[in-house]
Amino acid sequence: MTDIKEKLSGPVFKIISEAADALGLDTYLVGGFVRDMALRRPSKDIDVVTVGDGIVLAQEVAKRLGKKATFAFFKTYGTAQVKYRGRIAGEIAGRSPRNDDDRDQNEVEIEFVGARKESYTRDSRNPIVEPGTLQEDMERRDFTINAMAICLNANRFGDWIDPFDGSQDLEDCRIKTPLDPDITFSDDPLRMLRAVRFATQLGFFIESATFEAIERNASRLEIITKERIVDELNKIILSPRPSIGFELLEQTGLLQLILPELTDLKGIETKEGIGHKDNFSHTLAVLDNLARTTDSLWLRWAAVFHDIGKPRVKRFDPKLGWTFHGHEYKGKKMLKSIFQRMKFPLDDRLRYVEALVSLHMRPIALSDEEVTDSAIRRLLFDAGDATDDLMLLCEADITSKNPDKVRHFLHNFKIVRSKMKEIEEKDRVRNFQPPIDGLQIMEMFNLPPNRMVGELKTAIKDAILDGVISNDYDAAHAFLMQLAKEKNLV
Repeated sequence: MTDIKEKLSGPVFKIISEAADALGLDTYLVGGFVRDMALRRPSKDIDVVTVGDGIVLAQEVAKRLGKKATFAFFKTYGTAQVKYRGRIAGEIAGRSPRNDDDRDQNEVEIEFVGARKESYTRDSRNPIVEPGTLQEDMERRDFTINAMAICLNANRFGDWIDPFDGSQDLEDCRIKTPLDPDITFSDDPLRMLRAVRFATQLGFFIESATFEAIERNASRLEIITKERIVDELNKIILSPRPSIGFELLEQTGLLQLILPELTDLKGIETKEGIGHKDNFSHTLAVLDNLARTTDSLWLRWAAVFHDIGKPRVKRFDPKLGWTFHGHEYKGKKMLKSIFQRMKFPLDDRLRYVEALVSLHMRPIALSDEEVTDSAIRRLLFDAGDATDDLMLLCEADITSKNPDKVRHFLHNFKIVRSKMKEIEEKDRVRNFQPPIDGLQIMEMFNLPPNRMVGELKTAIKDAILDGVISNDYDAAHAFLMQLAKEKNLV
């Protein structure tokens, strides 16, 4: 790290340095910012440790940064935060502003804390915290690559502190705990998920002693809240190759504790010489395929869950081999309880994932046969705003090793997409409501709310989706009046 001082030439580091010296506080950059600096990755969030009162230092830094800085402190955790918006933030994040307006849109967060040592009780990951030395502060860190520091005081500005050889582990792409991994993970089991997350995000491997300690301590995950678990899972899913993380979760035994529905997908069963594909490996391949085309978190979760119904409906037919009929509908039914257990949001995001899981076989079926306008209209109606994402999921779902088969499906999906565009422009059926609603039907025929009203409204909808009538009021009204005559309503 011969170029440290050059990397710390930005004004904000000078300001922190001057503030620390004015207060007589030994002060260091630590954690992820130091790691990312060594990896030459852009990072805008700065962690600062001082041997003393971090809140006092944060106040002084905020004062020196001026009007564009905001200060907040969190008494419970003994931490403080300074946010700064402007040119300095852009320099830290490694971004060059395009113009003066862009220059002021960049924001950096600087987290301040006093050096501390920690001790834990068996039933909580919340530590008992006491003031400590820099060495003790480094010892409490999760991994060696996060246990490095850079001094910011003027007389030692840029000095690299690396008590556990984290820079070598960075060079070797290794995830390793600074102290005994069994103690590290037992004290704070969330660190096991963080090990998997860092390995996934950085493309690193977990060294053997650390990996084995995760296997031994996996059951300790029960003391971690679902919200913290999901936060780590989301970061894994949003990684460039999320399959790495899910494979590590499965190998360490963590996935069985978190999402057993996924581990149920694992394995190949053979009968009468006929086997089926490993649906766990297939799911991860679909997830990686999607990761190359979208950064949508919930679309990626839909990929994770798209086949979870398969183990529940798996059957062997001597004539057909292994079948998974209706797995998409079974998977949809399973989702609400999974979302409730994992503390996922039970709002439009659940409904979105349910829609994609339940519909993901429909475009594939259309690609296997002549595409009718009616089938396309119904798919557009049922998928609504999720139509484009559904097509991305279906294309990602093609994981065959047979290149001819892949080309065949992708070609047919292009036909489906083209037909969708044509019909959408012509018929406007995505998210449509019938031109005549239930209230109008009741008024026209003096009907109370009853089954007949619903049947008439559904008949109009089906007529539009089947192409019998166009999607407008006049056509719907004429169709409704004819139907009413047949039912003796007029």
